[in-house]
Amino acid sequence: QVQLVESGGGLVQAGDSLRLSCAASGRTFRSSTMGWFRQAPGKERDFVSTINWSGDFTKYADSVKGRFTISRDNAKNTVYLQMNNLKPEDTAVYYCAASTRTTVFAGVAVVPGSYDSWGQGTQVTVSS
Repeated sequence: QVQLVESGGGLVQAGDSLRLSCAASGRTFRSSTMGWFRQAPGKERDFVSTINWSGDFTKYADSVKGRFTISRDNAKNTVYLQMNNLKPEDTAVYYCAASTRTTVFAGVAVVPGSYDSWGQGTQVTVSS
């Protein structure tokens, strides 16, 4: 299992940028597929992005493609989500997740149930 702690959320205006960080501990981090999900009030937890163990391959939800960038630094046991040109509809709690059971190439990589470990979440609020 991997322990995950997100940070970097906050209140910003539309068009601004934020960078979320996810600090991981645990032996399996460097071999884990990492993902970012988000959940708005009253809605399901939605896929945002995922990255493979080496950082060479990524996948994005259509709604964030071209605006968000996922990356990882295995030396620092950290995954990042750079969010640019934020929109009010990006407002949600953002969760970091780790999986040893899926890859970014698998269709189920966008499904929350494919991930074994979750952080506590960090709030992102974008005002118009």
